[in-house]
Amino acid sequence: MDAMTLDLEEHVAEAPKMGRKRDHTRDAEILEATIDVLAETGYDGMTIDMVAARAKAGKATVYRRWASKGEMVIDAIACMKQSDVDFSNLPDTGTLRGDLIAMIKPPTIEDAERKLQVMGGLVSMLARSPELAEAARLAIVEPRASVNRFLIQRAIDRGEISPDCDIDTIVLVGPSMAAHRVLLLRKPVDREFLISVIDGVVLPALGIRA
Repeated sequence: MDAMTLDLEEHVAEAPKMGRKRDHTRDAEILEATIDVLAETGYDGMTIDMVAARAKAGKATVYRRWASKGEMVIDAIACMKQSDVDFSNLPDTGTLRGDLIAMIKPPTIEDAERKLQVMGGLVSMLARSPELAEAARLAIVEPRASVNRFLIQRAIDRGEISPDCDIDTIVLVGPSMAAHRVLLLRKPVDREFLISVIDGVVLPALGIRA
């Protein structure tokens, strides 16, 4: 039985007893600290005490809210999931290349790189915890994939690319290459790299010459 399963079973066994009402006002800060520690140390290296120290929260406060590290991490990853994307505010330059490049902004790059670092911290647990793997997919991979899917479908609708393209595969090309660069090559994901992926991989796969 793996560590996370034990964590979750312990949480069930130690269900909260009647008593003082829990204070959830600091939950967001604590979960943000959880993400920071997870990105730095990985799941195996992090402890609830480390998170409490990073959030400047009392250990008792944290342990009353999360009885296990596994439960805390699942909550933190779930909170990373962005709110529904406002597709009406996505760039519309008239070409798919223009739209994809217009999506490359410093805050977007920094957010994506941080998420990949979190994914790297979860590697040891993803295969053993289906619920954590699904939470990570929804929070880290799906937001960008959904944007790419929308932009490609719009390009199909305006006749720029063939409707026969494999959208579900192509939308994951950029995120997958970025993950390889950050987690295995230990290199930053910068504008130059992202444009090279768009021009050298994504557009040719869709039948577009940059």
